[in-house]
Amino acid sequence: MDIIETIKEQIANNTVLLYMKGSPNAPQCGFSQRASQALMACGEKFAFVDILQNPDIRANLPAYANWPTFPQLWVAGELVGGCDIITEMHDSGELAELVKAAVAKAAE
Repeated sequence: MDIIETIKEQIANNTVLLYMKGSPNAPQCGFSQRASQALMACGEKFAFVDILQNPDIRANLPAYANWPTFPQLWVAGELVGGCDIITEMHDSGELAELVKAAVAKAAE
């Protein structure tokens, strides 16, 4: 399967998806650590892709998403943003609202 098709499928099949370096329990960079902690604080399950283990995704996702850095948070098929946006949304309470609403809608 083409790598762009793989990316599209991952985004379509996961309501909340974090592309990050490492895993939520063992992040490999500070930005990924902060992003995954903010997401875990929302209390909903989320999927993640370790881009260090997936070099094709690491190479192609920035062009597909038109977003140059990692981590990248996708909710309900839409790019939310990177670490700064995720942590700002977490601090304001917006992140939990967005994630909970998307998960609830996906469960309908």
